[in-house]
Amino acid sequence: MIKWKKREGGFKSNFGLFAAAVGSAVGLGNIWRFPYIAGENGGAAFILVYLLSVAIIGLPVLLSELTIGRSGRSNPIDSFKKLAPDSPWYFSGILGVMAAFLILAFYSAIAGWTLEYLLKAILNQFAGKDVGGKLQICLVALSPIL
Repeated sequence: MIKWKKREGGFKSNFGLFAAAVGSAVGLGNIWRFPYIAGENGGAAFILVYLLSVAIIGLPVLLSELTIGRSGRSNPIDSFKKLAPDSPWYFSGILGVMAAFLILAFYSAIAGWTLEYLLKAILNQFAGKDVGGKLQICLVALSPIL
């Protein structure tokens, strides 16, 4: 059995690791778009296919990322260089870092919109505005979960 050295900056508990992995895997698309897509495409049948896809694709990818990270004990690029020296596998570490950067850029834009709308709500700038049918579309999209 491998004994891991205690290192600063790691997760203090398994729950912390689990929460970070789930938070990373779920993403905003599953919160925003998933109820709408499930309602439009057959409800339960779509959810069954979705959960099956997560189990077949998502779980092995998550486990491989955890295994590579724990074995390499470094950032993604250096972990691949340690585990597979003299091979081009480190390029997948570069792709992972680039993907994380692009997702973070998207989340930054969403956070900016959220702060803008929060400020407008606090300053009561929505009073008397006509939503022009957008509220009805939003309610129809949210009806499967209401």
